[in-house]
Amino acid sequence: MTASSRNALLFSTLILFLGQAFAQSAEKEPAAILELGAAASHSLNDGGSSGGPSFAVEVTPIKEWLELEAGVTPLFSPQGTEWDTDLLFKKPWTLSRKVEFMAGIGPEWVHTRHAETGVNALAGEAALDFMFWPTRRRKFGWYLEPAYDHGFVYAHDQSLGVTGGLLIAIP
Repeated sequence: MTASSRNALLFSTLILFLGQAFAQSAEKEPAAILELGAAASHSLNDGGSSGGPSFAVEVTPIKEWLELEAGVTPLFSPQGTEWDTDLLFKKPWTLSRKVEFMAGIGPEWVHTRHAETGVNALAGEAALDFMFWPTRRRKFGWYLEPAYDHGFVYAHDQSLGVTGGLLIAIP
């Protein structure tokens, strides 16, 4: 191999790697994703239903392997108010350029207030998260997240719920 062909190969390789580096920076992962939505829950123990707003922040510490979601949801019913605060550990899968799916599990702190009495409890939550990004840039989207909650103390409350709303990518 001559010096000129070696230089041409080196130059071509350098251009190829620089092109890949610039292509990756154009599709940079967001620092976080805000989830703003509404939640509905149905108790499997007493049959009561509740609903309210939902707010969560999601970050990706290990791309394609782990996403962390921390959220808070106040649920209102005729019987009282329940504040759910959770931390979910999720495994993401990219189904297409516009659809992502995640399965997650994690702890949940539940503060329930009936009449003048407040009760704190530890629970576990399992959730499936479907994220839909209508544009290629993934700045805004929407999500749907069905979940199952199981309390670890008192009556071992169990509930099924669903949350849905707007996704906002934070650069």
